[in-house]
Amino acid sequence: MRTRPLKVALLGCGVVGSEVARIMTTHADDLAARIGAPIELAGVAVRRPSKVREGIDPALVTTDATALVKRGDIDVVVEVIGGIEPARSLITSAFEHGASVVSANKALLAQDGAALHAAAEQHGKDLYYEAAVAGAIPLIRPLRESLAGDKVNRVLGIVNGTTNFILDKMDSTGAGYQEALDEATALGYAEADPTADVEGFDAAAKAAILAGIAFHTRVRLDDVYREGMTEVTAADFASARNMGCTIKLLAICERAEDGGSVTARVHPAMIPLSHPLASVRGAYNAVFVESDASGQLMFYGPGAGGAPTASAVLGDLVAVCRNRLNSTTGPGESAYAALPVSGMGEVVTRYHISLDVADKPGVLAQVATVFAEHGVSIDTVRQQGKDGEALSSSSRTARPTPPSPGPSRRCASSTPCGVSPASCGLKESNQQ
Repeated sequence: MRTRPLKVALLGCGVVGSEVARIMTTHADDLAARIGAPIELAGVAVRRPSKVREGIDPALVTTDATALVKRGDIDVVVEVIGGIEPARSLITSAFEHGASVVSANKALLAQDGAALHAAAEQHGKDLYYEAAVAGAIPLIRPLRESLAGDKVNRVLGIVNGTTNFILDKMDSTGAGYQEALDEATALGYAEADPTADVEGFDAAAKAAILAGIAFHTRVRLDDVYREGMTEVTAADFASARNMGCTIKLLAICERAEDGGSVTARVHPAMIPLSHPLASVRGAYNAVFVESDASGQLMFYGPGAGGAPTASAVLGDLVAVCRNRLNSTTGPGESAYAALPVSGMGEVVTRYHISLDVADKPGVLAQVATVFAEHGVSIDTVRQQGKDGEALSSSSRTARPTPPSPGPSRRCASSTPCGVSPASCGLKESNQQ
């Protein structure tokens, strides 16, 4: 074993960064044995240096992150500050000054991943980011390495724990959206400003990263269709239960049937209770991967939190340090396929649409006429009487058109209504 330590600079020491530092210290001997050399925390860049950080030598703390990454003796920079700037400039500077980078920054990677990969390649350094997508769940490495010899056709999953907690609470207790959000906030699952989670921005960034790796194509955040879950109601869940379904906020990345393009989208979707994703409860994440040779794979676990995310960061750190010792680098960007990314208007899928209509003869005919005029065929109609007449229809598009605002929910399986799997969010082999 080499005795001279590999030096690590830590950018950010919040919930995740503090756990990274703790694990580096408490597991130092094991990490050294696995890497082949000890690792040393050489500096910690923070915004508030006066804050007491248990287990971290105050002499290592600095507010000058730029000077830290430019030191020249740093082997690996761990970036867990998030956001676009100054993270982008710091990562680029780290490459320029001889350091490899481990990041958990999904927003930056979804927006500028191609440029960062190019900078890493130019300087012969590593860029690893397992923690950017699903916390402790190993997902990027299986897609990038374990499935490198296979053809991935679809990546479908729950990649945001906050929204899954809220939707699960609405489903299991009958609570409304605001009530479930308030509980998530009280328990620490939701931020004070939950917009990034509940409006799907967080999941969309993760979808862009996953689609790019799965399909060997550059997919940016702007390429991902995004719809949040703030409009999902208790009535939607009641309707879903009547059809043997539940509602999840899904990230769906898929290759077109002809293989000529890919799509990435995030939106609430109905899935049958028989599907494994329907049983993912609380703040947990789960991702379903479908490929030609391996078939269906499911990855499940905690998708956020300090220790789980730090676990993924440390896994990358070990891999990058091993590469450093062997004077090599790991897999970089793979975008050789360069497939076009289709917009939501080109996606053929199904919608569940709930309408409150007057109890008058001919209303159903009028609704069917409007759908027909827009190239939409109706597969199943369910009616339930109340003060007026509530008409619930499950339909699929014959000519794909962009979705319009309204109380619509995409259905991710053909189980409730028998629509062809070709226009379904899940493959036929997923259905029972």
